[in-house]
Amino acid sequence: MQKEACPVGNSKHSYESLAQKLDKLVTDVVNLLILRGKIIATAESCTGGLISELITSVPGSSQVFELGICTYANRMKQKYLDVPEDELNSFGAVSKEVALSMVRGLKKASDADMCISVTGVAGPDGGTPDKPVGTVYAGFIYEDREFVELFRLYDLDDMSRDSVRNNTAACVFEVIQSLLMEEVM
Repeated sequence: MQKEACPVGNSKHSYESLAQKLDKLVTDVVNLLILRGKIIATAESCTGGLISELITSVPGSSQVFELGICTYANRMKQKYLDVPEDELNSFGAVSKEVALSMVRGLKKASDADMCISVTGVAGPDGGTPDKPVGTVYAGFIYEDREFVELFRLYDLDDMSRDSVRNNTAACVFEVIQSLLMEEVM
């Protein structure tokens, strides 16, 4: 299943307010993971390890975080996450298919309860008419669900590399929080 959403990224945030929101969001997510006794793992490309860095910045994260892989190059996506070469050639690294293969490879490697993959165009260059800067796919596996979200960050006022990467992280943590909060309902 592919969704198209970004709960945070399409909002108009100053960098400072986004950083504050992100700090609170990450802390809340880590605390929910601890409370639920769930392990999280990440496979990142365009965020370059930012999501892992944010998780490990929270005290107590060692209880829930075991693995973060930064597979920036296609050959590393193939080697460490078993992303098929034909998929990379047919759809490109920035695609729902590759995001799904990345998260499936991560699940196989880590067996974490919550697996996240991210691939996208952070900019300022590298965008195309079909995949402009700010196009980001995130794969999720949690319990019996697996899906890909498309974050359309090309609508942001600030299209800097830092903005795209930080908004991607915010979007990912919003989805994780939503998944973990479903258990409360």
